[in-house]
Amino acid sequence: MTMVEPVAELNEPLSLQAPEILEKTRSQLVLPSKTALKIPKQDIRATLKASTIDAVFATVFESVTGGVLLSNFLLQLGASSVEIGILSAIPMLVNLLQPLGAYIADRTTSRHWYNLGIFGVSRLLWMVLVVAIVWGPAHTGQQLLQWTLATVIATNVLAAFATSNWFSWMAAVVPHRLRGRYFGFRNSATSLVTLLGVPMMGLFVSTWGADPILGYGVVLFLGVVAGLISLGYQFLMVDVNPQAYRKDAETDRLPEKKENYITDFVPSVLKDSNFLIFILYFSVWTFAVNLSAPFFNIYLLQDLSLDVSLVTVYSSLSSGANLLLLMFWGKLADRWGNRPLLIAVGLVVAVTPLLWLGTGNYPFAVWVWLPLLHLLGGTTLGAIALCTNNIQMEIAPIEQPSTYFAIASAVSGVAGALGTTAGGFLAELPGMSLGALFALSAAVRLLGLLPLILVREPRSVSLRSIVPTFVFLQLKRLTAND
Repeated sequence: MTMVEPVAELNEPLSLQAPEILEKTRSQLVLPSKTALKIPKQDIRATLKASTIDAVFATVFESVTGGVLLSNFLLQLGASSVEIGILSAIPMLVNLLQPLGAYIADRTTSRHWYNLGIFGVSRLLWMVLVVAIVWGPAHTGQQLLQWTLATVIATNVLAAFATSNWFSWMAAVVPHRLRGRYFGFRNSATSLVTLLGVPMMGLFVSTWGADPILGYGVVLFLGVVAGLISLGYQFLMVDVNPQAYRKDAETDRLPEKKENYITDFVPSVLKDSNFLIFILYFSVWTFAVNLSAPFFNIYLLQDLSLDVSLVTVYSSLSSGANLLLLMFWGKLADRWGNRPLLIAVGLVVAVTPLLWLGTGNYPFAVWVWLPLLHLLGGTTLGAIALCTNNIQMEIAPIEQPSTYFAIASAVSGVAGALGTTAGGFLAELPGMSLGALFALSAAVRLLGLLPLILVREPRSVSLRSIVPTFVFLQLKRLTAND
């Protein structure tokens, strides 16, 4: 594994062959010197390939320790909507620790070893729950629920210390102009794993004799093994020394301001109005989405009494749609920017919960409408996740990206935790149905999109420019065909 240092000049960017209006917009972005990494092309290819394989195995782990499989396990233990909402809030609430994790990570000399140490311990801790499940016949459902709560808290607290470090690592090693397409491809690979793997694991759990809890324990063990394999592939990735950026940033500043640059970082963040507006959007949007997101599967499993194997098939449909269109979204993000896609696709995501109203356990809904809703969700939410990650890389400064990522994750994490917790309590109120909760989520989602209009992204094209540009491309294509 190679440790890389910053150099003064950027490599020649990849031409996207976009119309002149888009190239003119991009030319306005002036990157400061000494922000690139001198990485041989073969090392970049090896790093991107290893990162993709890492993501594939990590997806297996994440599919088992979250999503529909974990929700079904909690229902088997007798968890209520409030308890499930609280458990869903934990991974987001612990993001408050990300600024501290970023502070520590930025003072290490290796992104890789810091990442390996934190995530290695975090994933191994799930083995504690595996042991608790194996000895499940000697425990009550409430005791296993407490073990699950403790495991979720411990593992997510640890993971929060390394998430921003991983984002900074990726921002450093993935070429600037390839981020949309690469992460689109990477996410497509993970969607393929979800498409094939989650239904198989759900079927395995539902057909495990008379004890689906033990079946989940077996699947969880395999998931932890996959998570450890994913960390092994990170040894094939180019490492980055965060101290190189710190020295680089201090050199570019006047001698009398070197010390203030570190000590006054928080005030400098508070002066970054563009970042603060993005934080406002990100927090309100995350609250609105999580107000209902954890309860769609609960609605299917509990209210509609659908089998977990069928619900995992729905999840695989979402992953399939995600797989087919992520490369498309990635190319659009590289061409037009992330902000316009977040606005346009966000409008569709905002009204999607309303489409769940009126569904039920009848043939048309089960075999037509619900599959279509999951296809729509996979198509749109994949674009939102891709562009949200990429826009953070675009607006964060190169000197201390970890801290910006950490602050964004911390604020949105608190907002998401409040959303899931509020959703759980609202779902338990007398006369409050999950359908009403879905409608409320849609209204808040639309409200959350408003601050995004004011966010400035360096390479972003205005929404008013996209429509004529899109029409121009279509006319040019039709003319070429004629």
